[in-house]
Amino acid sequence: MNLADHIRSIPDFPKPGILFYDISTLLAHPQAWRSCVDQLADLIRPYQPDLLAGIESRGFLTAAPLALELGLGFTMVRKKGKLPGEVKSYSYDLEYGSDTIEIQSDAVKPGQKVVVLDDLLATGGTMAASIKLLQDSGADVKAAACIMELSFLKGREKLDVPFDALVTYDS
Repeated sequence: MNLADHIRSIPDFPKPGILFYDISTLLAHPQAWRSCVDQLADLIRPYQPDLLAGIESRGFLTAAPLALELGLGFTMVRKKGKLPGEVKSYSYDLEYGSDTIEIQSDAVKPGQKVVVLDDLLATGGTMAASIKLLQDSGADVKAAACIMELSFLKGREKLDVPFDALVTYDS
């Protein structure tokens, strides 16, 4: 199934000049969503992860059902201040400013094999920061994957693990 047929493009969102790729239409189509999860499972299975990490917030939609499908645990990478209990943080630079992401301190065990997921890879900053945070916490990050990649933004060049996407947009 061609997943791109089920992803809606919305021009000028969230601001003029941006073309937003909306997965809500993919999520609403049960056969397309099933195919998406199956295709992601085929990508991830060879890495034999113990745990999937989803990046806030649409990465949760990607990683949680995939973890269930593969019989794996799931953990969340969240924006600062969103997780209860003790957390580990990582701050990183954005094009204009900085941001901080967090995981719960007990989210990963040393040496645990992890794959990081999100819905979209654009510039790669948040994905790279998530990988670094998990690595700094003792995880053996095996790979990263997304439903979509904006390849013209060259985000995968910032990643130090194998990366794949199901749908690639070249412009």
